[in-house]
Amino acid sequence: MGLTWFMHGLLLRETARDFLGDRLRQEAEYRLAQLRQAADPVPAPTLPSSLSAEVFHHLYVLKRGELVTTSHPSWLSALTPHLDGPDRSLLDVHLEGRHLLVLRRTFTVDGRPGVLLIGESFDSVEEGLAALHWWIGAIAGLVLLALSLLNGLAVNAALRPLDLLQRQLAELRSGQRQRLRMKVPQEFRPLVSQLNRLMDSQERRLVRSRNAVADLSHALKTPLTAVMQALRSKRELDKSRRERLLERLTLMQELMESHLRQARLAGPGGGQHTRVKREFDQLFDMFRSLYPDKRFVMALGDAEDACIEMERQDFLEMIGIVLDNAGKWANQSVWLALTLGRCLELKIQDDGPGVAAELLPLLGRRGQRLDEGRPGNGIGLSILLELVEQYRGEVGFRAAPSGGLEVTIRLPLALASTSEREAVR
Repeated sequence: MGLTWFMHGLLLRETARDFLGDRLRQEAEYRLAQLRQAADPVPAPTLPSSLSAEVFHHLYVLKRGELVTTSHPSWLSALTPHLDGPDRSLLDVHLEGRHLLVLRRTFTVDGRPGVLLIGESFDSVEEGLAALHWWIGAIAGLVLLALSLLNGLAVNAALRPLDLLQRQLAELRSGQRQRLRMKVPQEFRPLVSQLNRLMDSQERRLVRSRNAVADLSHALKTPLTAVMQALRSKRELDKSRRERLLERLTLMQELMESHLRQARLAGPGGGQHTRVKREFDQLFDMFRSLYPDKRFVMALGDAEDACIEMERQDFLEMIGIVLDNAGKWANQSVWLALTLGRCLELKIQDDGPGVAAELLPLLGRRGQRLDEGRPGNGIGLSILLELVEQYRGEVGFRAAPSGGLEVTIRLPLALASTSEREAVR
């Protein structure tokens, strides 16, 4: 700012100097034209009483041969050294604290050379320039101060939502608030929306875990009591009682596995995304190791770069359930096909014995097992249905062309969570 102000003063001075120089040049040309037409060797403009000296306050020094005349004799001693020098030069002459701007002009009249000096006081111009320069500096300072204040107010107004966000986060930690609700600029809305989604997701997980523990405690109470009574009884455990006891223990194991798997599910709204192909590659490597005698084939087509808004563990759980069932029942091969359109569509089929058409509606019912010939507890498909429903997807079962079962899963590519729908307006 100081450098700019200093450069402004120099620019003003040079501009004024150039302007006065141009005026002196025009005056010199006019006086020389008069001089060439005059018969008197001493022209009127050089006399102290001349009209031009009174009106324009110009100073004249004329030298023709050895004769030197001037309109201001007091300046003659200071100007005499400048009678010799380059033509059309603009000179600064100082005398007793006064500043004179002088133009030197050489000429020839009737074969006789001469020199004309025309000067004008620069003192009044410099005083005006100095006053203007200081006024401009003062105004610029005031404008800069006003801009600084306005900028401070704008920054304070822009950061005010962050202060409100900080207070609401403190209220969240203290339990006084469940979610963030406030008006924010457009740039902060994704942040607030994502924080709300994260808190909703954590809240759902906490509620799900609490419910799972409560359900598990309630579900285990009766079979656990029966097992304890059987063990405390003095009666000998015959084969029938041992089988019933084993059924009770198996039921308890299934209940524990079911509730624990449900508690691990994250559900939508966490804001996480999953790269489909990367997870498929890992799952297929794992199931090829689990079922080395089965062939797992994957066809992704143009959906290799597909990305779905789903928590990674939920996606692995979802696809893992279907692939595990297909691996158990397949005779030789399991196929997975992925298509990408308005939604992500997965088709997984096997070449096993399949399921009768009248039994297809029973698939996915909790604890429902249509065949006891394979290991399992009948809760995998029910967890699949519940998980897909949470992500607003669809699951379909039908007979596969290869004779086995075909499972179709349709999932939306993007999910608008409750937090996002209620994002700050």
